[in-house]
Amino acid sequence: MTRFAIIEAPSPLGLWPSGVERAPEVLLQLGLARALDARRAGRVEPPDYDPVRDADTKMLNPQGIAEYSPRLADEVGAAVDQGEFPVVLGGDCSILLGCLLGLRRRGRYGLLFLDGHADFYQPEASLTGEAADMDLALVSGRGPAIVTDLDGGRPYVRDEDIVLFGHRDAAMALKYGSQDVRETDITVLDLQTVRKAGVADAAAAAARQLAGSDRQGFWIHLDVDVLDDAVMPAVDYRMSDGLEFEELVAVLKAAVGSGRAVGLDLPIFNPNLDPNRVIARQLVNALARGLG
Repeated sequence: MTRFAIIEAPSPLGLWPSGVERAPEVLLQLGLARALDARRAGRVEPPDYDPVRDADTKMLNPQGIAEYSPRLADEVGAAVDQGEFPVVLGGDCSILLGCLLGLRRRGRYGLLFLDGHADFYQPEASLTGEAADMDLALVSGRGPAIVTDLDGGRPYVRDEDIVLFGHRDAAMALKYGSQDVRETDITVLDLQTVRKAGVADAAAAAARQLAGSDRQGFWIHLDVDVLDDAVMPAVDYRMSDGLEFEELVAVLKAAVGSGRAVGLDLPIFNPNLDPNRVIARQLVNALARGLG
């Protein structure tokens, strides 16, 4: 039986303090820990947010992210070492660096990257400098060493160990000058491809791929904007289309059912955009069904 450990990571360092930093408290208030029968493993507080883009790296808060990520890695690693499945509640997508750094310290792991965006910008092309624009690039070793080579561990995950699943921003990324994730060894399954194969079948195939080779398991990155804007408008960068909640449950069941998923991070949900908590309750329900 899976033992879950919830780690709160209320960091807005890769975005801005828009409300995403409140997601852990709201999801826990609505019973996520009870629904998963999870241990409350702790909370990693971020340093102060700096709104000024760094001149050298072209990023927001590179020093803050570099300070925060190893502390989050410590918590993730401790849970994994105890045989638990950490559920890391963000915050923004920059928390992925700490999660994968924690695994990188322990060996070779894969990444199932569920996101409406490919998040593959290089800092100089990003309109904002937000690490949430580029987290997949950063964890795969692309970008300033201050955030990509913590502990001398670059990359935190290899290209051939990544499946990008369900994104739908390729035209936008091309328009704004992002490097092309399709020109790498990352397996790219955009939303159209996933729908054509069938969401459950595509997820099962992705899990089988990540469970193979000499990997010790794989991490799940669940940016909630992978969900359809019609059911998940509580995000700061909205796009049309996306997965339904039932499809997300099927993806999570396939991943966890493989027996090789070792943890999950959940960024970008903004409860300030969900004042009645209707969406938050649906999200808690989907996580409980998909993971449990």
